[in-house]
Amino acid sequence: MERGDYTELVTKAQGGDEESMNRLATMAQESLRRYVFRITLDEPLTQDIVQEVMLEMVKVLGKLKRADRFVAWLHGIAFNLLRRHYGDKWRERATPGGAEEAESVRGATGEEGLANLINAELKQIIFSAMNHIEPRHRAVLTMRCYDEMSYKEIAERMGTRELTARALFFRAKSALAKQLSRRGLGRGSLLTALVLFGKMTAASEAAAAQVAVTAATLKVGIAAGVVGAAGGEAAAVTLAAAAMITTATVIAVRQEGNTGPAAVMEASRPVATAPADASAGEVRECWYYFPEGVDGPVMMRNVHVGRDGRQRYKQWLQNNSGNYCYDPRGGTITLTNHRMWESDYSVRRLPTDSPELSDFISQVQGDSPIMEHIGSRGRDLLVIATSGGDASGTTWTTRHCNALEEDYFKCDWPRRTTLADARDEMHRRGWTYFTVQGQLRGQTVSGVGYLPFVYEASRTRQAWLSLHVGDRHIAGDTGGLIVHDANGRVIEKSPAARGDGIFAGLPRPWAGLHTIDTIRRDAAAKRIRFETRVEGRSATVVLHCGDLKLQYAVDMLDDLVNEITFTATDGTQVGNLTFSYDKATENGIVPPRLGAPAPRASSEAGDGIMWLVKLVADAKSGTMEK
Repeated sequence: MERGDYTELVTKAQGGDEESMNRLATMAQESLRRYVFRITLDEPLTQDIVQEVMLEMVKVLGKLKRADRFVAWLHGIAFNLLRRHYGDKWRERATPGGAEEAESVRGATGEEGLANLINAELKQIIFSAMNHIEPRHRAVLTMRCYDEMSYKEIAERMGTRELTARALFFRAKSALAKQLSRRGLGRGSLLTALVLFGKMTAASEAAAAQVAVTAATLKVGIAAGVVGAAGGEAAAVTLAAAAMITTATVIAVRQEGNTGPAAVMEASRPVATAPADASAGEVRECWYYFPEGVDGPVMMRNVHVGRDGRQRYKQWLQNNSGNYCYDPRGGTITLTNHRMWESDYSVRRLPTDSPELSDFISQVQGDSPIMEHIGSRGRDLLVIATSGGDASGTTWTTRHCNALEEDYFKCDWPRRTTLADARDEMHRRGWTYFTVQGQLRGQTVSGVGYLPFVYEASRTRQAWLSLHVGDRHIAGDTGGLIVHDANGRVIEKSPAARGDGIFAGLPRPWAGLHTIDTIRRDAAAKRIRFETRVEGRSATVVLHCGDLKLQYAVDMLDDLVNEITFTATDGTQVGNLTFSYDKATENGIVPPRLGAPAPRASSEAGDGIMWLVKLVADAKSGTMEK
């Protein structure tokens, strides 16, 4: 009913008009029933709660000071009764059986006509998902999505702070999305499910037609997202950090042309991530998101925050679609070709690195591990490491199947920020074909491959490489490699060590680390010592593999290997591979047929970067057989 109708009836009922009281009760009862049922999903319980509320309304209506707040007041009474009814279960997941669930659906869709609007099977899925989240989650979803309450109003009703209300809503929609996913509905189904649930629980077809839930309704803000994602014990750890994160703002985007190598090198020069770099009173947060597990790609964001909560230093964000670096001096975000590297050119560490890997890198570099090891594995892992300030040394983890699309993961760039796109054409495209030419111990090497630059492109088509070395053919992707002899017979099949396959020791930009880091980390995984030299935009990485030395020429800004030189211990060059990029079309390029991948014995199975060393050794002997 319109607010004015309620206001008039409330005023008359408070004045003792019995007819107005009866009309008010009749008109308000349906709205109340809808509200309560959306939280309980139990028709008998709903009827009991509604009756209690109506009795309470009759007794204390005279105490209502604002007639225009009648509906909110009535729902508040119902909310308190519900919370009291559930008791401990208010924070526990309800898991009714199939028969009760089916009965709930039938009770919820008793209105003829409306029941035919939505497919019965889909209704069952949505009700089942709703029934398996906590009652308080259903309550906050109802208040936000169907009653269109602000977070401030929700906080007032629940007797809490606005940030807590936002965080609870974040956890509620995440819990519902998880239940929908378990029932076969994709990540984009949350909004649709909420709309359909609202229509199914509406009083009539006319009321159902008015139900609308927008994407804007589902936004919670960055700080609340951080707290909501942490949940439980971790929430207490991150409250201080969340308070320092400002509200998301809109970027004023203006495309700029390429500003030239020197300017880009300076504009995108990275900040170091060692704790020592956080000046006194400042906090540095490094975020790491592993959508496919700790052995797969990593998305990162980094920010320095002053003691007063103001962000004073460059922030960078490396997500599924690009690499962004913010420079506050010019108010510009530079979109770059390359992933970020450490300012002192040391190997980038990850909190999920094994102690063995971390220790070996420290031995080679003569430093100490810089962060706490996180042993958690599995998909959708989010790790946030904090240094400096009162929270120094704090590291916490959570899981979120869609972190990249949440506000709290995105950097909160200031208003009126300019976006300068410094990428070349192939990096804007997101992928490239490339060719390989060279020789190994007198044998000609030629090949072609496909390289995705960003994680999003790698999900469509994974990287692959096809090489001809003399009369042998070596081909592979991130799942391993396969070798054929001159007659086409398979003479070797090797699995990947950690999902790198034939790209071990080569650029893997889609994986989230700079090329100098993928090379050195691949070497460290096999306990191969390395050294690094950087001059301008050119880097040289040298690997010492027994009696063979591999020397990489890396373009820091393009984030690519230009050449690999193979040298014997006496200084004699025994081979080289030269890489050429920027092929926009296939031009007859056909991906190799690799067949079924070789079985993987363990996470450390496969040759890893040693396949390159083996390539030279087998060129000398004239065979690729083990």
